[in-house]
Amino acid sequence: MKMKKVLLTTAFGLALVGAAALPAMAQDAGAGFQAGDILVRGRIIDVVPQEDSSTSVAGGEVAVGNRVAPELDFSYFFSENIAAELILATTKHELDGKGTLTGTSIGDAWIVPPTITLQYHFNPDQAFKPYVGAGLNYSWFWNEKPSAAFNKLEMTGGVGYALQAGFDYKVAENWYFNADIKKIWLNVDASINSGGVTADVDLDPVVVGVGLGYKF
Repeated sequence: MKMKKVLLTTAFGLALVGAAALPAMAQDAGAGFQAGDILVRGRIIDVVPQEDSSTSVAGGEVAVGNRVAPELDFSYFFSENIAAELILATTKHELDGKGTLTGTSIGDAWIVPPTITLQYHFNPDQAFKPYVGAGLNYSWFWNEKPSAAFNKLEMTGGVGYALQAGFDYKVAENWYFNADIKKIWLNVDASINSGGVTADVDLDPVVVGVGLGYKF
């Protein structure tokens, strides 16, 4: 199932690249984004971790489940092409053992991963407006709950890097359809049973989202 999601995500990204190469197909949208514009979007996102992990248990690894959730983001335009985007969301993820820990439920935790990116928007005067961006992510965890097999679960996030690509398509006055894909590089430390078991996890999720935006 996870591989299927990865393949769909990759196909989505390739579609964006191909679409960006065909700006002539976009319709004239009149005045586009301008300095001082604020674009507020609501999206549904699928967070698909691409984890690589190690634990203090020989041969043990950690698997992190994907999650679909709502997301809110704000873009401020410094010019018709340059914008900064802040992404806000929180998602709950299940943690399970792999390798020698296969069959072991570790617990679940909520993650808050605010991400800010600097973007370049193409085709400012067209209805179809692709963009690319890069930035930073800072993630922290809350409401960590161990499974019945353990008595304590603590997770620590930190700063990561993010790349993104996407497009906005004008569907009505000030309204835009949006599709977006991000890759975030994030390392997570987990402590189970007050350090009895520790894990180092490169979470590195791919985040795919679609939604609507309104320009103020």
